[in-house]
Amino acid sequence: MTEVFDIDKIKFGSDSLLPAIAQDALTSEVLMLAYMNAESLGLTLSTRKAHFYSRSRQKLWCKGETSGNYLHVKSVRYDCDADTILMKVAPAGPACHTGQTSCFFNSIELEGGTEPIGPGILGKLYKILEARKTEEAKNSYVTSLYSKGLEKILEKVAEEAGELDEAAREKESSEVVHELVDLWFHTLVLTAHKGIGIESIFKEFDRRFGTSGIDEKNSRKKISK
Repeated sequence: MTEVFDIDKIKFGSDSLLPAIAQDALTSEVLMLAYMNAESLGLTLSTRKAHFYSRSRQKLWCKGETSGNYLHVKSVRYDCDADTILMKVAPAGPACHTGQTSCFFNSIELEGGTEPIGPGILGKLYKILEARKTEEAKNSYVTSLYSKGLEKILEKVAEEAGELDEAAREKESSEVVHELVDLWFHTLVLTAHKGIGIESIFKEFDRRFGTSGIDEKNSRKKISK
């Protein structure tokens, strides 16, 4: 039986509000920041859709209630001071009212700095691969692979694995990286073609190497029923 969360643990400000951050559960991209009161937090937890309190309109609102771009809540955490909420969400569309994926699309250039690239790029890529299954994309390599079917995709996976093997044995590190990315790309095309969500892949990585650390000997053992 799931324990009911005690909302009294949360410390709301003098205005009865606290900031709530929405983060894409798949890509880890921060989508938006808004404010919650106790009622909107309660609705968020009960409906699994992000609800906020508008400071300008002085009223509750559900993200997506007019646009359809709901934020489907996958998990909720609060910080060490219990005065900030972090939600991991599956967005049904752009989070920003401007049509941008994230509200944080304006950047400040830092001298000598570059935008860091993390594993979230795999989630973004997977969304594109899944979209290619239904979109009419002219001259799309991925769409052409899907149309040729499983055997062609498997042929490409085997081909790229061979090229990675060759690069690892005979070529520079940059070539190894190039061929590794080719292999990863085609294996992701394969899993997307078979309808396997990338969340399943991440969960399996976490099961093997996550909370308990890496256990090479037992990493392939299945979860006990």
